[in-house]
Formats: sequence, C-alpha cells, structure tokens
Amino acid sequence: MQELVHSAWSMIPFGLMLLIIAVAPLIVAEWWDKNKHKLAVSLLLAIPTAVCLVMGGMAKELEHQLLSDYIPFIVLLMSLYVITGGIHLSGDIKAKPWVNTLFLALGWLLASIMGTTGAAMLLIRPLLTTNQQREHKVHTVLFFIALVANCGGLLTPLGDPPLFMLFLRGAEFTWFASLFPQWLFTGAILLLIYFVVDSYYYKKEHWTSLSADVREHKPLNIQGKTNLVYLIAVILTVAFIHPGNIPQMADAEAHLWIKYLREIVLVLLMLMSLHTTKRKVRYKLNKFSWAPINEVAVLFFGIFVTMTPALAYLNANADTLGLSHTWQFYYATGALSSFLDNTPTAVAFHSVASGLTPDQLAAFGGNFVAGIPELLLQAICLGAVLFGAMTYIGNGPNFMVKAIAEENGIKMPSFFGYMFKFSLVVLLPVYILVQLIFL
Repeated sequence: MQELVHSAWSMIPFGLMLLIIAVAPLIVAEWWDKNKHKLAVSLLLAIPTAVCLVMGGMAKELEHQLLSDYIPFIVLLMSLYVITGGIHLSGDIKAKPWVNTLFLALGWLLASIMGTTGAAMLLIRPLLTTNQQREHKVHTVLFFIALVANCGGLLTPLGDPPLFMLFLRGAEFTWFASLFPQWLFTGAILLLIYFVVDSYYYKKEHWTSLSADVREHKPLNIQGKTNLVYLIAVILTVAFIHPGNIPQMADAEAHLWIKYLREIVLVLLMLMSLHTTKRKVRYKLNKFSWAPINEVAVLFFGIFVTMTPALAYLNANADTLGLSHTWQFYYATGALSSFLDNTPTAVAFHSVASGLTPDQLAAFGGNFVAGIPELLLQAICLGAVLFGAMTYIGNGPNFMVKAIAEENGIKMPSFFGYMFKFSLVVLLPVYILVQLIFL
C-alpha cells in the first residue's frame, strides 16, 4: 500500500476529480447541477484515497491537508461569500463606452479586495441593468469575465482562491502586491481594448435604443453598507492573524481557539453579517442562496483529499518533469488553469517547484518566497489567475456570470465560441505579452 500511494498511480483519483469537474457541466449539466451528485462523486473518490493514505503511512499529510488547508480555505470563501452577499448595488445609468469602462475598472479594482466572486456578483446585475437598452452587450459580459471575475484578483490572497492557498504556504499577505506591475499592465490593456470595442458597437446602436437608455435613468444606490465594514475586518484578519505574527498558532500543542483564531474571527464576522443585514437586501434583492458555497465545500473536499498523494508524488519527482524555465511554469499552470480548477493547479505547481533540486532552484536566482524562488511563485500566481479566464470552466465565477447574463436574455457564446471569438484572440496575446515583459 505504501508503494501505491507514492507511485504515479496515486494521481489517478485527483486527475479524475478535476476531469469530472471540467467535463460534467458540459455533458451532463442537469445531473451535475445537483449538489448531492457532486457530493457523491467527491466521496466516491475521496474515501478510498483517504483509506489508502492512512494504510500507506500518510495519515499526517492527509490531516494537514484537511485541517491546515481545507478548513481555512472554506472558511475564508464562506465569509467573503456571505458578507458580499449582503451588499446590493442598484441603478441604471447611461451605458456609454466610458461609463461601461469605468464599471469594469471598478470591478477590476474591487476583485483583489472582496474576491473575484464577490466583485463579480456585486456588479454583474447593475452592469446588465445599465446596458439593458443596448442591442450589443455580449462583448461587455466577456470582458467582465476576464477583468472582474479573473484578472482583477492578483493583488491580495483574498482576490482569488489559488493565491490564498499560496499564502497558507508561506507567502506574506503584502507580497502579492508585488504583482502590481503585471496586474496594472493586464488590466490597462484589456480596459483599453474594451473601450475601443464598446465605442465601435455604441456607434452601431439604433437611435431608439440610445434614447431609451437616456430616458430610463436611475441613480446608483448601495444597500447593506455595514457589510463594507465587515469586509475591511476580513482583510485585516487575514493580513494580521496568522502564524507569522502569532507563532502560537503554529504550535502543535496549542488550544484549538489559538490554532484557528483567524477562522474563528472570520466565522464571527460572517454571523454578524447574517444578523445585521436586512433579509430583503440579502434574499430578495441579491437572491442569496447557500447552494454555491455548498457546492464549493463539497467539491473541494474531494479535491483536497485526492490532491494529497498527487502533491507528494509531484514534489518527489519534480526534478524529472522537465520544468526548468520560468515561462514553462507560467504556461503549464495557465494551460491547466484554463480547463481545470485554478486552485489545485496552483498548489500542484508550487509542489513541483518545491521539489526541484538545489541546483535547479539556484538557476532561477532571487529571493525565496513560500519556499520557492520568487520568480517561480510569480509565474504560478499569474498563470493560475490570468488563465482562469480562458474558458468558462477556468474559474468558478465565469459560469455564474454567464448564467446570470443568459437569465437576462443575453445569448452568450458556446464553450468553444467563447474561446475562438474572445479568449484566444483577445486574452492570449495579452498574456503572452505579460510573459515576454515580466517573466
């Protein structure tokens, strides 16, 4: 059994888990839509894997994955989901190109503060309301997915889940701000392209659509403002309550309330948000549901368990995989993040980087962050976050934005239509420039 869990065969459950998550929404969407079916798949793959790990002498590694990675990961996502779910932005302003560009820029800025999912869910409905009188609006949703649901989340561990996992592996909260040049370059280029594209389509709008847009004007209004305070508290909690500032949190003999102090505070903030937010704002205006976060909890339980032997194998065999250049980590992480979930992809390539020989690591030079050369960590972060926008399944918010747009009568491109009409022709050239300039 010990030989099995340390062999390449041990990666099969992890590969199956990611493959099912990627393919099931495309071929059995109605069946996959039920969380009980997702739970069944997770347990079917996780339980045998867990048994093999315990019998193969890797019980401690499994315990670390669940207690030190899975619980903090889910608690952070849940707190952000609940708190941002209590903020409602409404209104209908003129859908001119500069207004739409500012809307996308606002979401791009907010994504690193409230997470890509939070920013996307806060802004997508008011953006669609603002553009409801216009005929040409598919391009606006596509750029929204790229900028708000993905690229904007580069600057903090709160921005995108893969960054939080790398934060748990030792990267300082403030280190992610070092990605500011790449974040600014990517966002500025995409916003400029969007402004040009939207200006073109704006000139093609019929005068009746534009006149209706002027008549049906409602000022922007925000409700649930108390949750903005809770959101700031979440940022401060993650930034300051961690073993780097409180060494006792890393002590194996510490009480649970010390070990999980950060998570306890996040849960309290979440409960305060639930208690103080008006039900009308959360459940009627925002149509808040526990289903999406339950889905994340169920799927990632399976991912974290099956990922345990896969990470051990990748770490032990990293020097034989042929990844010896920064650009290889960037594109390899990006390629998998485009079609699989970007969180386990980022963790997997961090494990690969950690397993390189001292001579291989020395070739990258520079400081070490989270146990690997800083340049490698930058490549993994950029690949995971940016390439999550390459397909609908690259990042969780992508499908959510697509579904909301279709609920509002917008005919979105198919899975492959999205790639051939948008991501391959607009996003990929920008991402190649990022690699050529910064990596």
